Amino acid sequence: MSGKKPTGETGAGERLPLDRILEGDCIEIMRSLPAKSVDVIFADPPYNLQLRDDLARPDNSRVDGVDDDWDRFASFAAYDAFTRDWLTAARRLLKDNGTLWVIGTYHNIFRVGTALQDLGFWLLNDIIWRKTNPMPNFRGTRFTNAHETLIWAAKDPEQRKYTFNYHALKAMNDDLQMRSDWLLPICTGNERLREESGRKVHATQKPEALLYRVLMASTHAGDVVLDPFFGSGTTGAVAKRLRRRFIGIERERKYIRAAQQRIAAVEPLDEASAGMTLSKRQAPRVPFGQLIERGLIAPGSTLYDAARRHAARVRSDGTLICRDRMGSIHQVGAHVQGAPACNGWTFWHVERRGGLVPIDRLREEIRREAGS
Repeated sequence: MSGKKPTGETGAGERLPLDRILEGDCIEIMRSLPAKSVDVIFADPPYNLQLRDDLARPDNSRVDGVDDDWDRFASFAAYDAFTRDWLTAARRLLKDNGTLWVIGTYHNIFRVGTALQDLGFWLLNDIIWRKTNPMPNFRGTRFTNAHETLIWAAKDPEQRKYTFNYHALKAMNDDLQMRSDWLLPICTGNERLREESGRKVHATQKPEALLYRVLMASTHAGDVVLDPFFGSGTTGAVAKRLRRRFIGIERERKYIRAAQQRIAAVEPLDEASAGMTLSKRQAPRVPFGQLIERGLIAPGSTLYDAARRHAARVRSDGTLICRDRMGSIHQVGAHVQGAPACNGWTFWHVERRGGLVPIDRLREEIRREAGS
């Protein structure tokens, strides 16, 4: 946003213009920002619709579609060159564990996908955003265009670490895995920004529900999200609400003004409300010895498997001992089963009020106390 805003330092000590909208050409501005400085990029580039005629409804009223200068390219070759330039700049900005989202229609998404793979990105998913209320095909000459495609890509084929909040999305979806087909409405009603005349401020304003799901899937609070085609500011509005940081790039001043007003009105969630369900791997590590230090399990206690077929004694340093083996909860658990490996947290149980309780439940008590 215009004016002085908080900035953040990258690992190299360079400053990032956080929570601001930078006016100008996205490629030039991205090239000026420090390398490996952003966690996620969400891009909604020009569609290159190649429209030849005005589109009219059956009553001959004009459809307020995409006919802006920013969506016009001289040829497919010109569009492809532009796509490769901004994707190259984007890849340079991503951290080594960062990911990129790009959304498009059949007019451009396949060309973008080719460029992504040619430039070394690794495709993680394609997402079909199926619109509950798509614009009809007024001419009746084709199928109603009822979806757009999002590509989610890692920076590199060898990249093993990236953020995917699987458990948070599963919780959002009534404890079912989130699928790659998303049924969401297009932007309408009070959410749609309009000029005083009633005309849309931006022809391709995306619904906040779409960005909410994108950011919930692939970011954590405090992460930096870059949007090189910021438009009316949906990415910034949702990022602020979810306590993420954003950098927007936009060349059209009227869009910048509308986005500034929109984002200024957003109230961030408090820290507790912005929390998410974490996977076991994402949760802070709690060693078994900490349960002993905290008095949740006493040295000399006996641990059992769920069927009480195996037992082991707890030692003061957090190791277990059975008749012929001493070691960690995982090592001894594997030994008594004759297995190559074992998750001791789920295998071993402790006696509580006449019943067995998994020691993993005691670990969760410590995590809850720590606010995680």
